[in-house]
Amino acid sequence: MDNSLFQFAIYDESKAERTGYSNYSYWRSTVQVFMKNKVAVFLLFLMIAVLAFTMIQPYLPGQKSPTKIHIDEATNMQLRNHPPDSKFWFGTNSIGQDLWSRIWSGTRTSLLIGFFVGLWEAIIGIIVGALWGYVRRLESIITEIYNVLNNIPTTIVLILLTYIMKPSVFTMIFAMCMTGWLNMARFVRNLIVIIRDREYNLASRCLGTPTNRIITKNLLPYLVSVIMLRMALAIPAAIGYEVFLTYIGLGLPVSIPSLGNLINEGRRVMGVPSLRYQLIFPAVVLSIITISFYVIGNVFADASDPRNHV
Repeated sequence: MDNSLFQFAIYDESKAERTGYSNYSYWRSTVQVFMKNKVAVFLLFLMIAVLAFTMIQPYLPGQKSPTKIHIDEATNMQLRNHPPDSKFWFGTNSIGQDLWSRIWSGTRTSLLIGFFVGLWEAIIGIIVGALWGYVRRLESIITEIYNVLNNIPTTIVLILLTYIMKPSVFTMIFAMCMTGWLNMARFVRNLIVIIRDREYNLASRCLGTPTNRIITKNLLPYLVSVIMLRMALAIPAAIGYEVFLTYIGLGLPVSIPSLGNLINEGRRVMGVPSLRYQLIFPAVVLSIITISFYVIGNVFADASDPRNHV
C-alpha cells in the first residue's frame, strides 16, 4: 500500500464552522410552479377581479337597487322582461327588477355562503380528521359518530333543516355545515393513518413530543396539497347545494338575490327564446366561478406537492 496516498486530517476551526446552505423555500417554490400554468393564473386573476367587483359594485355610480321594481313611464306598469339595453345592461326580470344588480348581489350572497361553508369544512374537518387518525383512543368514538351522521343522506339533512328553520342565509350556511365536514374529516383521517407510524413520528413520540405538535409539524404539512384541493372544491360545491335547494323551492326567499334564485327564475322562462337571457347571464357567472375554483384548486394542489418542485 502506498502511504503517499494518505495523510492525517488536521482540525481546522474555520472549516468546522462551515455548514450547508439551501435557499429552497416551500411556498416560493409552490408559487413558482403554480405561475407556470397560464390557464390557472388567468383564472386566478379573473376570480380576483370578480370578487373585487362584487364588493365594490353597489358603490359605483349609476347602480340600481337589486330589489327595486322599475316602472315603465309610458304605461305606468312594471317594466317586465325588458331586454338588455344601455339602461338595463342585463335586462329586467318578470317583475321589473334590474338583472345586472341582482346578479352581482346574488353572486355576493352565494360566495358568502360558499366561503363560510368551505372555511367551516376545512377547520372542523381537519381537526376532527387529525384526531380521528392519530389519537387511537378517540378512533372508535369518532367512527361511531361518523357512521351515524354519514348514513343520513346529505340531501335529506339539507331539506329538513331548510324546511324547519326560517329561510335565510344563516339557515343555508347552518344546514350545509351540519354534514359538510364529514368528507374532509374522513379524507384527512385516511391520509394520517398512512403516515402516522413512520419512523420520524415514532421517534418524536419516544422523545415525548406533544400530540398537537406531532399533528401540526409532522403530519399536516404532508397533506397541504390535498387539503387545499378539498377546500377549493368545497366553495363551488356549497354554491351548487344552494342552487339545488332553491331549485326545489327550499332555498333563500325571493327577496334575497342569489345565483340559485336567479337560475330558478330563468329556468321558468327559458322556453321563450326572447327571455333566455334571464337564465344565460346568471348561469355564465356561476359557471365561471365553479370552473375557476376547480381549476385553481387542482393546479395549486399539484404545485404544493414538493415532488413537483425543482
